[in-house]
Amino acid sequence: MIQKIKKIIAYISNLKLVPFLYADTVNDLKSPKILLGNILLNQILEKEISTLSDAEFSVFSQWGDDGIIQYLISKLDIPNKTFIEFGVENYRESNTRYLLINNKWHGLVIDGSQQNINFIQKDTISWAHHVFAECAFIKKSNINELLGGLISKGYDKEIGILSLDIDGNEFWIWEEINIVNPILVIVEYNAVFGPDNCWTIPYDENFNRFSLLPKGYIYYGSSLEALKMLATKKGYTFIGCNSNGNNSYFLRNDKIDPVEFLVKTAKFIDSSFQELWLVNKHLKYFGKNRIEFIKGEKVYDLINNKIVEI
Repeated sequence: MIQKIKKIIAYISNLKLVPFLYADTVNDLKSPKILLGNILLNQILEKEISTLSDAEFSVFSQWGDDGIIQYLISKLDIPNKTFIEFGVENYRESNTRYLLINNKWHGLVIDGSQQNINFIQKDTISWAHHVFAECAFIKKSNINELLGGLISKGYDKEIGILSLDIDGNEFWIWEEINIVNPILVIVEYNAVFGPDNCWTIPYDENFNRFSLLPKGYIYYGSSLEALKMLATKKGYTFIGCNSNGNNSYFLRNDKIDPVEFLVKTAKFIDSSFQELWLVNKHLKYFGKNRIEFIKGEKVYDLINNKIVEI
Protein backbone atom coordinates (compact mmCIF):
# COMPACT_ATOMS: atom_id res chain seq x y z
CA MET A 1 0.00 0.00 0.00
CA ILE A 2 2.77 2.47 0.91
CA GLN A 3 4.51 1.88 -2.43
CA LYS A 4 1.26 2.40 -4.37
CA ILE A 5 0.61 5.71 -2.62
CA LYS A 6 4.17 6.84 -3.29
CA LYS A 7 3.68 6.09 -7.00
CA ILE A 8 0.47 8.15 -7.06
CA ILE A 9 2.26 11.10 -5.42
CA ALA A 10 5.11 10.78 -7.93
CA TYR A 11 2.64 10.80 -10.82
CA ILE A 12 0.93 13.94 -9.54
CA SER A 13 4.32 15.57 -8.99
CA ASN A 14 5.19 15.01 -12.65
CA LEU A 15 2.68 17.71 -13.54
CA LYS A 16 5.58 20.05 -12.78
CA LEU A 17 7.22 18.83 -15.98
CA VAL A 18 4.71 21.13 -17.72
CA PRO A 19 5.40 24.30 -15.72
CA PHE A 20 2.92 26.60 -17.45
CA LEU A 21 0.12 24.09 -16.84
CA TYR A 22 1.18 23.41 -13.28
CA ALA A 23 1.51 27.06 -12.28
CA ASP A 24 -1.87 28.04 -13.75
CA THR A 25 -4.05 25.14 -12.65
CA VAL A 26 -2.64 23.47 -9.55
CA ASN A 27 -3.27 24.82 -6.08
CA ASP A 28 -1.12 22.86 -3.64
CA LEU A 29 -3.47 23.77 -0.78
CA LYS A 30 -6.01 21.41 -2.37
CA SER A 31 -3.57 18.88 -3.77
CA PRO A 32 -4.48 15.20 -3.29
CA LYS A 33 -0.82 14.69 -2.42
CA ILE A 34 -1.54 16.20 1.01
CA LEU A 35 -4.10 13.51 1.83
CA LEU A 36 -1.89 10.76 0.45
CA GLY A 37 1.03 12.03 2.53
CA ASN A 38 -1.09 11.86 5.67
CA ILE A 39 -2.09 8.29 4.88
CA LEU A 40 1.58 7.37 4.49
CA LEU A 41 2.46 9.08 7.76
CA ASN A 42 -0.24 7.17 9.67
CA GLN A 43 1.11 3.91 8.29
CA ILE A 44 4.67 4.84 9.22
CA LEU A 45 3.65 5.77 12.77
CA GLU A 46 2.13 2.33 13.19
CA LYS A 47 5.34 0.47 12.36
CA GLU A 48 8.64 0.19 14.16
CA ILE A 49 11.23 2.71 13.01
CA SER A 50 14.93 1.96 13.51
CA THR A 51 16.53 4.48 11.13
CA LEU A 52 15.40 7.79 9.68
CA SER A 53 15.14 6.29 6.20
CA ASP A 54 12.40 3.96 7.47
CA ALA A 55 10.14 7.01 7.70
CA GLU A 56 10.77 8.41 4.23
CA PHE A 57 8.20 9.64 1.77
CA SER A 58 8.06 12.67 -0.52
CA VAL A 59 5.20 15.06 -1.08
CA PHE A 60 7.09 18.22 -1.93
CA SER A 61 10.60 17.27 -0.83
CA GLN A 62 13.07 16.18 -3.50
CA TRP A 63 13.84 12.90 -1.81
CA GLY A 64 12.22 11.32 1.27
CA ASP A 65 12.59 14.17 3.71
CA ASP A 66 8.89 15.00 4.10
CA GLY A 67 8.33 11.68 5.81
CA ILE A 68 11.40 12.02 8.02
CA ILE A 69 10.38 15.50 9.16
CA GLN A 70 6.78 14.45 9.82
CA TYR A 71 7.96 11.48 11.86
CA LEU A 72 10.33 13.58 13.95
CA ILE A 73 7.88 16.38 14.73
CA SER A 74 5.35 13.72 15.82
CA LYS A 75 7.85 12.49 18.43
CA LEU A 76 9.51 15.72 19.57
CA ASP A 77 8.38 18.55 21.82
CA ILE A 78 8.61 21.62 19.55
CA PRO A 79 6.80 24.54 21.17
CA ASN A 80 7.40 27.03 18.35
CA LYS A 81 6.18 25.72 15.00
CA THR A 82 8.58 27.78 12.91
CA PHE A 83 11.16 26.94 10.27
CA ILE A 84 13.87 28.58 8.18
CA GLU A 85 14.98 27.07 4.88
CA PHE A 86 17.80 28.26 2.61
CA GLY A 87 18.17 27.60 -1.10
CA VAL A 88 14.53 26.88 -1.93
CA GLU A 89 14.55 27.99 -5.60
CA ASN A 90 10.85 28.60 -6.39
CA TYR A 91 9.75 26.60 -3.32
CA ARG A 92 7.71 24.09 -5.29
CA GLU A 93 10.17 21.41 -4.18
CA SER A 94 11.52 21.84 -0.66
CA ASN A 95 11.86 20.32 2.79
CA THR A 96 9.32 22.61 4.46
CA ARG A 97 6.47 23.17 1.98
CA TYR A 98 4.52 20.13 3.23
CA LEU A 99 5.18 21.27 6.80
CA LEU A 100 3.79 24.71 5.95
CA ILE A 101 0.64 23.48 4.22
CA ASN A 102 -0.15 20.33 6.17
CA ASN A 103 0.92 21.34 9.67
CA LYS A 104 0.35 25.10 9.44
CA TRP A 105 3.88 25.97 10.54
CA HIS A 106 5.24 29.48 9.96
CA GLY A 107 8.56 30.20 8.32
CA LEU A 108 11.17 32.12 6.40
CA VAL A 109 12.56 30.94 3.06
CA ILE A 110 15.59 32.47 1.37
CA ASP A 111 16.89 32.15 -2.17
CA GLY A 112 19.46 34.08 -4.17
CA SER A 113 17.24 34.54 -7.24
CA GLN A 114 14.79 37.43 -7.32
CA GLN A 115 12.85 35.58 -10.00
CA ASN A 116 12.34 32.67 -7.61
CA ILE A 117 11.28 34.99 -4.79
CA ASN A 118 8.78 36.74 -7.08
CA PHE A 119 7.35 33.33 -7.97
CA ILE A 120 6.96 32.42 -4.28
CA GLN A 121 5.33 35.73 -3.45
CA LYS A 122 2.73 35.14 -6.17
CA ASP A 123 2.15 31.54 -5.07
CA THR A 124 -1.11 30.79 -3.25
CA ILE A 125 0.79 29.79 -0.14
CA SER A 126 2.10 33.33 0.36
CA TRP A 127 -1.33 34.68 1.23
CA ALA A 128 -2.81 31.48 2.66
CA HIS A 129 0.03 30.79 5.11
CA HIS A 130 2.64 32.61 7.14
CA VAL A 131 5.70 32.20 4.95
CA PHE A 132 8.11 35.06 4.31
CA ALA A 133 10.29 34.91 1.18
CA GLU A 134 13.53 36.89 1.07
CA CYS A 135 16.00 37.31 -1.78
CA ALA A 136 19.61 37.16 -0.61
CA PHE A 137 22.93 35.56 -1.45
CA ILE A 138 23.80 34.07 1.91
CA LYS A 139 27.17 34.95 3.43
CA LYS A 140 28.76 34.80 6.86
CA SER A 141 28.56 38.58 6.98
CA ASN A 142 24.79 38.76 6.47
CA ILE A 143 23.30 35.52 7.78
CA ASN A 144 22.40 36.66 11.30
CA GLU A 145 20.92 39.90 10.00
CA LEU A 146 18.77 37.92 7.54
CA LEU A 147 17.52 35.57 10.23
CA GLY A 148 16.92 38.52 12.50
CA GLY A 149 14.21 39.53 10.06
CA LEU A 150 12.08 36.63 11.31
CA ILE A 151 12.68 37.63 14.92
CA SER A 152 11.66 41.21 14.10
CA LYS A 153 8.26 39.88 12.99
CA GLY A 154 7.60 38.68 16.53
CA TYR A 155 8.89 35.12 16.33
CA ASP A 156 10.91 33.48 19.09
CA LYS A 157 14.64 32.82 18.73
CA GLU A 158 13.99 29.14 19.38
CA ILE A 159 12.71 27.73 16.11
CA GLY A 160 11.64 24.21 15.21
CA ILE A 161 13.66 23.50 12.06
CA LEU A 162 16.59 25.00 10.19
CA SER A 163 17.24 23.51 6.74
CA LEU A 164 20.45 24.44 4.87
CA ASP A 165 21.03 23.61 1.22
CA ILE A 166 23.02 26.30 -0.57
CA ASP A 167 25.37 24.11 -2.62
CA GLY A 168 28.57 25.21 -0.97
CA ASN A 169 29.14 27.03 2.29
CA GLU A 170 26.74 25.14 4.58
CA PHE A 171 29.42 24.41 7.18
CA TRP A 172 30.59 28.02 7.47
CA ILE A 173 27.07 29.44 7.51
CA TRP A 174 25.83 27.07 10.21
CA GLU A 175 28.94 27.81 12.26
CA GLU A 176 28.19 31.54 12.02
CA ILE A 177 24.51 31.39 13.01
CA ASN A 178 23.90 32.58 16.55
CA ILE A 179 20.66 34.59 16.43
CA VAL A 180 18.30 31.59 16.33
CA ASN A 181 18.33 28.35 18.29
CA PRO A 182 16.80 25.58 16.16
CA ILE A 183 15.74 22.26 17.64
CA LEU A 184 16.29 20.26 14.44
CA VAL A 185 18.93 21.12 11.84
CA ILE A 186 18.95 19.55 8.37
CA VAL A 187 22.12 20.08 6.35
CA GLU A 188 23.09 18.91 2.89
CA TYR A 189 26.39 17.00 2.92
CA ASN A 190 28.70 15.94 0.11
CA ALA A 191 29.05 12.18 0.15
CA VAL A 192 31.82 12.37 -2.47
CA PHE A 193 34.15 13.57 0.31
CA GLY A 194 33.75 10.13 1.90
CA PRO A 195 32.72 8.75 5.30
CA ASP A 196 35.95 9.50 7.17
CA ASN A 197 37.36 12.79 5.90
CA CYS A 198 36.61 15.87 7.97
CA TRP A 199 36.51 18.33 5.08
CA THR A 200 34.67 21.39 3.90
CA ILE A 201 35.36 23.66 0.97
CA PRO A 202 37.42 26.70 2.06
CA TYR A 203 35.15 29.65 2.75
CA ASP A 204 34.52 31.84 -0.26
CA GLU A 205 31.51 34.13 0.04
CA ASN A 206 31.12 34.11 -3.76
CA PHE A 207 31.40 30.34 -4.18
CA ASN A 208 29.22 29.02 -7.00
CA ARG A 209 29.61 25.33 -7.74
CA PHE A 210 27.91 25.70 -11.12
CA SER A 211 30.64 28.03 -12.34
CA LEU A 212 33.05 25.08 -11.99
CA LEU A 213 31.23 22.53 -14.14
CA PRO A 214 31.60 19.64 -14.55
CA LYS A 215 33.72 19.42 -11.37
CA GLY A 216 31.21 21.60 -9.57
CA TYR A 217 28.70 18.77 -9.65
CA ILE A 218 30.77 17.00 -7.00
CA TYR A 219 33.03 19.72 -5.54
CA TYR A 220 30.98 21.64 -2.98
CA GLY A 221 29.88 21.67 0.63
CA SER A 222 31.11 19.55 3.50
CA SER A 223 31.67 15.96 4.46
CA LEU A 224 29.36 14.40 7.00
CA GLU A 225 32.22 14.13 9.51
CA ALA A 226 32.82 17.88 9.27
CA LEU A 227 29.16 18.58 10.02
CA LYS A 228 29.17 16.11 12.90
CA MET A 229 32.17 17.89 14.42
CA LEU A 230 30.43 21.25 14.13
CA ALA A 231 27.20 19.81 15.50
CA THR A 232 28.96 18.57 18.63
CA LYS A 233 30.50 21.99 19.10
CA LYS A 234 27.09 23.66 18.83
CA GLY A 235 25.29 21.20 21.12
CA TYR A 236 23.66 18.83 18.62
CA THR A 237 23.64 15.07 18.05
CA PHE A 238 23.71 13.32 14.69
CA ILE A 239 20.60 11.14 14.27
CA GLY A 240 20.90 9.97 10.67
CA CYS A 241 20.67 10.70 6.93
CA ASN A 242 18.12 10.21 4.22
CA SER A 243 18.56 7.11 2.10
CA ASN A 244 19.58 9.15 -0.93
CA GLY A 245 22.76 10.19 0.88
CA ASN A 246 22.53 13.97 0.67
CA ASN A 247 20.75 15.30 3.78
CA SER A 248 21.96 14.85 7.36
CA TYR A 249 19.90 15.40 10.52
CA PHE A 250 21.05 16.88 13.82
CA LEU A 251 18.94 17.22 16.95
CA ARG A 252 19.62 19.60 19.81
CA ASN A 253 20.90 17.64 22.78
CA ASP A 254 18.16 18.71 25.19
CA LYS A 255 15.51 17.23 22.86
CA ILE A 256 17.12 13.88 22.11
CA ASP A 257 15.34 11.60 24.61
CA PRO A 258 12.23 10.61 22.57
CA VAL A 259 14.33 9.46 19.59
CA GLU A 260 17.61 8.55 21.28
CA PHE A 261 17.42 5.09 19.68
CA LEU A 262 18.15 6.73 16.31
CA VAL A 263 21.66 7.65 17.48
CA LYS A 264 22.63 3.97 17.54
CA THR A 265 21.74 3.44 13.88
CA ALA A 266 22.84 6.83 12.54
CA LYS A 267 25.61 6.42 9.97
CA PHE A 268 27.09 7.80 6.77
CA ILE A 269 25.08 6.95 3.65
CA ASP A 270 26.72 7.28 0.26
CA SER A 271 24.81 9.28 -2.33
CA SER A 272 22.77 7.15 -4.70
CA PHE A 273 22.38 9.67 -7.54
CA GLN A 274 24.55 10.09 -10.62
CA GLU A 275 25.63 13.50 -11.86
CA LEU A 276 25.44 13.67 -15.65
CA TRP A 277 26.48 16.22 -18.24
CA LEU A 278 26.43 16.45 -21.99
CA VAL A 279 29.62 16.35 -24.08
CA ASN A 280 29.28 16.31 -27.88
CA LYS A 281 25.74 14.99 -27.60
CA HIS A 282 26.86 12.15 -25.33
CA LEU A 283 26.02 11.86 -21.65
CA LYS A 284 28.98 11.45 -19.30
CA TYR A 285 29.03 10.62 -15.62
CA PHE A 286 31.67 10.42 -12.92
CA GLY A 287 31.31 6.75 -12.04
CA LYS A 288 32.14 5.00 -8.79
CA ASN A 289 35.48 6.69 -8.06
CA ARG A 290 34.07 10.20 -8.26
CA ILE A 291 36.65 11.74 -5.99
CA GLU A 292 39.34 11.08 -8.62
CA PHE A 293 37.77 13.81 -10.77
CA ILE A 294 38.45 16.49 -8.15
CA LYS A 295 42.01 15.51 -7.23
CA GLY A 296 44.03 18.69 -6.70
CA GLU A 297 41.06 20.79 -5.55
CA LYS A 298 41.44 22.46 -2.17
CA VAL A 299 39.52 21.56 0.96
CA TYR A 300 39.77 22.74 4.55
CA ASP A 301 40.88 19.86 6.78
CA LEU A 302 39.18 20.48 10.14
CA ILE A 303 41.26 17.92 12.00
CA ASN A 304 44.55 19.61 11.12
CA ASN A 305 43.06 23.12 10.72
CA LYS A 306 44.59 23.79 7.34
CA ILE A 307 43.81 23.87 3.65
CA VAL A 308 44.98 20.76 1.78
CA GLU A 309 44.67 19.37 -1.72
CA ILE A 310 42.48 16.36 -2.33
